[in-house]
Amino acid sequence: MAAIGIIASAQSAAANPRMIIDVNTGRIIAHQDAFLKWYPASLTKLMTAYVTFKALKSGRLSLDSTVVMSKNATDQPASKMYFRPGSQLTMDNALKIMLVKSANDMAVAVAETVGGSADQFVAMMNSEAQRLGMSSSHFINPHGLPGKGQYTTARDLAILALQIKREFPQYAGYFTIEGIDTGKKQYPNFNTLIGRFDGADGMKTGFICAAGFNQVSSATRNGRTVLSVVLGADSLAGRADDSANLLQQGLTSSGSQGVPLASLAPYGDTANVNDVSQVICNPKAAKVRSEGRDDAGRTIMHSPYIHEMARPPQYSFAGLIPGSEPEPTAIGNKTYANIPIPVPRPTF
Repeated sequence: MAAIGIIASAQSAAANPRMIIDVNTGRIIAHQDAFLKWYPASLTKLMTAYVTFKALKSGRLSLDSTVVMSKNATDQPASKMYFRPGSQLTMDNALKIMLVKSANDMAVAVAETVGGSADQFVAMMNSEAQRLGMSSSHFINPHGLPGKGQYTTARDLAILALQIKREFPQYAGYFTIEGIDTGKKQYPNFNTLIGRFDGADGMKTGFICAAGFNQVSSATRNGRTVLSVVLGADSLAGRADDSANLLQQGLTSSGSQGVPLASLAPYGDTANVNDVSQVICNPKAAKVRSEGRDDAGRTIMHSPYIHEMARPPQYSFAGLIPGSEPEPTAIGNKTYANIPIPVPRPTF
């Protein structure tokens, strides 16, 4: 099916999934390749957040609950925080780090805290996906690194984002944070629309070679909120441009037109999981991305709806509980985390 009213940037791929939803009516303003299966990358963390929000709302956990960095969590591949095993932080700060820095180690630590184990948490993710009607989604981990059995669609991500907006308005602030400060380092939000697109208020970005540059975005103006989904853009700037263009299109269109999201009939290739690694992660593409930066190293965005921030970004504290990080222990000329060292049994 061809694109329905989709405005895309010149940098974006010609046939990658796109969608615009009116949050109030739940109707689709425009869509393209909505049922094409895609690796979700760190957009997976939206489902990790959703399951966590449910646990918080039920009272089973609170924002003050302690999240402990297990060895399993700290062993996850980057992007990560590199906290030592045994380090502790509040659930509040863990969510900030997971959603702003998109740290994979934090996603696993949150999952273990909520689910008891990462595997049990993944089962909860898939159960919620089924309940919400995300019929073309399946998860194998809480952070989004690729693997067999990890896939979603633009339509399913729109369902998830819409549900988060409607069911958990009390946690909306996590998606508007401009940056976090751990007490040692500051990290800006990967969502470059925050503070740069009028009304932008979320939600999440993601990147892996197999998926390209992905983004779920939301914006509110004059009481009207729209969501956009962009999958498979070829650069940081490309996904930001596309997201801004789609949000602007949504905010200036009627929200009463189009079919309800839940009523959209499947179309196109619904069987295969697309892998765009060869397009995204090759020397030519990397060169093009590097040339799309200004003298300060910032990505050059072309959407007329993105502007520079008029002030420095505001950073929210998201550090460890004071005194919870194990001190490193020096052994010889190497440094290790402060964990018990086995003492050999004496021989007789």
